Amino acid sequence: MKFYDCSIAPNPRRARIFIAEKGLDIPKVEIDIVGGENLEKEFLSINPRGLLPVLELDDGTRFDETMAICKYLEDLYPEPPLLGTTPVERAKIECLQRKMEFDGMIATSEAFRNNTKNDNFSYRSLPGVDTVGAIEGLVERGNKTLGVFYHWLEKYLTNSKFIAGDRFTMVDITALCAVDFAKWVELDIPKENTNSLRWYEDVSSRPSAQA
Repeated sequence: MKFYDCSIAPNPRRARIFIAEKGLDIPKVEIDIVGGENLEKEFLSINPRGLLPVLELDDGTRFDETMAICKYLEDLYPEPPLLGTTPVERAKIECLQRKMEFDGMIATSEAFRNNTKNDNFSYRSLPGVDTVGAIEGLVERGNKTLGVFYHWLEKYLTNSKFIAGDRFTMVDITALCAVDFAKWVELDIPKENTNSLRWYEDVSSRPSAQA
């Protein structure tokens, strides 16, 4: 296997943390998103959408979505379980993971990519090869959605160590990456959200968070 990565990008980081939690050593190929390497001919031959991460199998099969990569690896390497072990647990993790993704990851992407002060992305407001100018209203929407994200994150952590319960899962991986990504738009966990701050200190100290 081969993993096409970008060390500064939040979505590849989600997959990297998952891989590290599994104890896997998959060779990585670094792609420079800021410099536009993902939009050049060589990488577009690997993923015509120009997006990262990509997991390439030995037979040439490629997966270019983070959760597809994680589900594939979970099937191959079920320990430790990060996507649930029962139908109910798997469904719960899927629900919460999507909420962390939409309210946290995508909201920050909107706020970051549509800021006209961001020279690197002012004409790349959508991920991938499409050239779309910044849409300033999406900055406000992204910021407000992040407020919702932090509200629910605090609620989910009221009675459990991790977001989906007492075990670290993909939900925590996505939420951690969302919180760190939100720092790019200067929206940190509110100081009054003590459950979230306790959780953040805990998950940030895991060795996989440094992957």
